[in-house]
Amino acid sequence: MSRTITRLFDDYADAKTAVNDLERLGVPHDDLSIVANNAHGDHDVTDVNAHGDVTRGASTGAALGGVGGLLAGLGLLAIPGLGPIVAAGWLASTAAGAAIGGVGGAATGGMVGALKNAGHSEDEANVYSEGVRRGGTLVSARVSDSLADEAEAVLHRHRGVDAGTRGAAYRETGWTRFDSDAPAYSRDEIERERRAYREPTVL
Repeated sequence: MSRTITRLFDDYADAKTAVNDLERLGVPHDDLSIVANNAHGDHDVTDVNAHGDVTRGASTGAALGGVGGLLAGLGLLAIPGLGPIVAAGWLASTAAGAAIGGVGGAATGGMVGALKNAGHSEDEANVYSEGVRRGGTLVSARVSDSLADEAEAVLHRHRGVDAGTRGAAYRETGWTRFDSDAPAYSRDEIERERRAYREPTVL
């Protein structure tokens, strides 16, 4: 038996390290996925056209620090509602396929649908999609029961946040669900969001 384990990361560097550790654990590349918001412009978006239309970009693994494995296959996408993202893996392929074939709201539903198809609840799918919209990075792994506990520990060790924890925080501000028609977060909005969850520096 296998299960899908997904976590949201506020820092792309943490997500990247978690992916590398999952690969070292023995999770095959085909069973890993990463989806990162790129509205802040940290990653090269030259392959997204000037109108923000959905396009497939060239591999940006080298630019993003991936030296092999899943991260070497990262590509650029622009998805209405989520904004520009960089992504690789099975979850990204499912969501991107819906985005490229759809228009507007139908396209952005691809992420929620992909997460639900992977075994996540409606609520989890909405929280994780909202997390990407707000500037986060999603890491998802399909793992055997024998690797599940170790995979969970990897994601926890690198500060991955589960849907229950982040969903509760979102609801405190009046959020109810991912809205595929809502505008993508701006660079400033994403930075405010990240500050809200950033751990204070200990002097």
